[in-house]
Amino acid sequence: MSRDEDLERRLARAMTGAAETFPPHSPDLVRRSVVRGRRMRLVRATQVAAATAAFAVVAAGGTLLGTDALGGRGGTPGRPTAGGPAHSTVRSPSRAPVSVSGAEMVRTLTSLLPPGGTVSAASGRGSEEGGPAVWPTARLTYSTANGSSGIDVSVARLDPGTTADQGSGDGCLPVEVRPYDKCATRKLPGGALLTTTESFTYPSSDTGQKRWYAVLTTPAGAQLTVQEFGGGGEKGSADGADPLLSIAQLTSIVRSPAWNKAIAALPVPREAASAGTSAAVRRVPGARMTRVLKSHLPRGGTSSGLNASDDLVQLVYDDGRGKNMVQADAQYDMTELLARHMGCAGVAGVCEATTLADGTKVKKVRGRSEKGGPATVWLVDTLRPDGRRVAVREVNSYAESTPVTRPTPALGMDELLAIALDKRFFTG
Repeated sequence: MSRDEDLERRLARAMTGAAETFPPHSPDLVRRSVVRGRRMRLVRATQVAAATAAFAVVAAGGTLLGTDALGGRGGTPGRPTAGGPAHSTVRSPSRAPVSVSGAEMVRTLTSLLPPGGTVSAASGRGSEEGGPAVWPTARLTYSTANGSSGIDVSVARLDPGTTADQGSGDGCLPVEVRPYDKCATRKLPGGALLTTTESFTYPSSDTGQKRWYAVLTTPAGAQLTVQEFGGGGEKGSADGADPLLSIAQLTSIVRSPAWNKAIAALPVPREAASAGTSAAVRRVPGARMTRVLKSHLPRGGTSSGLNASDDLVQLVYDDGRGKNMVQADAQYDMTELLARHMGCAGVAGVCEATTLADGTKVKKVRGRSEKGGPATVWLVDTLRPDGRRVAVREVNSYAESTPVTRPTPALGMDELLAIALDKRFFTG
């Protein structure tokens, strides 16, 4: 990791840890956007790129020709695949051997749709358009007598070293982050990892416009994403109608070898940071985070929904009286970034700030969920004199945006403090 990348990471952490009002931004907020949320950023990039593309390709109301694309094109693309979140790359001076245009992207997507419908509002972006780090994309509205769906596709490449399971262990986002997703992941012949998800445009709710998508990524680092919005384009409907195309049909589209040219046109990824550069960045391994947190959970309960990565662990603990999300976040070198934010000034909720005999600053806060729902959040944040920080928080539900599952969180504030002060996070 370069010094600039490390600065960006620490700046992001500062914005998370420096919140002066309760509840503070979840310590995993930045990490979700950087690691687990990379796949979601890819989808967002697809929409923005397609919306701004100057290449209007298909006139409104054009009737699709009959096609057997969904009947016989379900095979794995010629290039092997595996799944995971996409990230930016820098276009190399050495160009890809082929290119694909926005018109081609739209034609390919159109050819893979079921026959008998109509296409409108179609646009695309090719591999040569828009400058560095722009992926080929296409978007359109597909309509039948049963309604409409907004559909878009993107073809991208992962950074070197990025894996499909970063963030949730199987390509699906964790329940603590996306409580209403119905997600499944499976390995395909040749090393492919396919992730399919039924979600909502606003994923913190289980109502409103439905958003379904399929993600396929090759071991070589190419990733294809196709997503569909029920009732029209994104945020174009709120009636909760199912998208026209099923998950099986989206899977057939994303697995089609018709995308091979677009894959071949992807820019060469930038080189991964050297081992010597990244070695200077201190992280707390996810396996250690998990081991320490679990050792503090009361006996007799059960844990599920484990989501662990460097510096963070989340899980759902159930003592038999209701599910309870527990999260621990640990970092080094946080003295300068958090020095003025370990007190209670301006904090909503019930707050207590103290300093222990060894100089460790402790902030305890009880208040409402930042998601605006009924959930209660309890937080213990600690900052040691040497800059090591551990924050432990829990919610009286399995996720902040879901209905409460118990009157109060399962662990008391003293139990949270004992977790936060455990030295094994940094020495285990």
